Amino acid sequence: MYKRINGIQHIGAGVADTEIAWKWYRKFFGMDIPMFDGVAPAPLMDIYTNNETITKRATMIFNLQGGTAMEVVCPTSFKASHGKKKYELGDLGIFITQVKTRDIHSTFQFFKKEGADLISDIVLDPENEETFYVKDPNGLYFQIVKGKNFYTRGKHITGGPNGCTIGVSDVDKAMTLYADVLGYSKVVYDKTAQFDDLKGLPGGKKKFRRVKLTQPQFPGGGFAKVIADTYIELIQAVDYKPKKIYEGRLWGDIGFVHLGFDVRGMVGLGEELDKKGFGFTCDTKDTLDMGGTTRVHCTYIEDPDGTLIELI
Repeated sequence: MYKRINGIQHIGAGVADTEIAWKWYRKFFGMDIPMFDGVAPAPLMDIYTNNETITKRATMIFNLQGGTAMEVVCPTSFKASHGKKKYELGDLGIFITQVKTRDIHSTFQFFKKEGADLISDIVLDPENEETFYVKDPNGLYFQIVKGKNFYTRGKHITGGPNGCTIGVSDVDKAMTLYADVLGYSKVVYDKTAQFDDLKGLPGGKKKFRRVKLTQPQFPGGGFAKVIADTYIELIQAVDYKPKKIYEGRLWGDIGFVHLGFDVRGMVGLGEELDKKGFGFTCDTKDTLDMGGTTRVHCTYIEDPDGTLIELI
């Protein structure tokens, strides 16, 4: 049966206040195009909200210079909060989102001048490329990286997101989903060490295995030229027992709540996922109204460590 995974569509970010978060994302990441913005119940997520239907404001935003969208999720039936535990790099779940720019040095100076919460100087990543890290008003971590492909040239200092870093307990096991099923099978690097670029992050001085993955071919789908190349970095702590970032917490609490993929042929994809042990945990079955004229068919799966993957 026909199925196709086009690639990453968006990063989901749970926040305490949409207006504060979106203002910051507009200023620093140029996320000024709203694709939808509405308040509605979220019965699809009951399995991740203690079997009670919450309401939330969901705002899908975009930077037309290129990159994925961000879905800013703010619960309205409860107050989103941080976990009671302190989480650190290597813990299980999405810990960092990458945002691309044409010029690392100009971007760093802009962030510094405008008072962004910089948590590193310009450092070198495992590809020997310059990068730096910053924290948003909700305490979410972002890495600014040099981008390769941009759709337009606008006034903003950066493009949009082009990937994320996901903590896993076993990289090889995680790749049975991310590489073998979701198609991020091209290995950009696979390195085990203590990494200088991570040292400013909580727990970043530990030893890690880092595997960066991308698609071997250019992505498909209606937004392919805008989104362009995207990446998934799997990170495994070598000498540390990780915690699950969303253990005992609700979907919509502060953090990166899910990674969204654009797909075609949901039924065929569901059959393949089920055979490989990654069956749908929830499924709208039909199209879901996201506000305005936007209707989508959504399903969710979990990676081997329980990180949520949305398929749209």
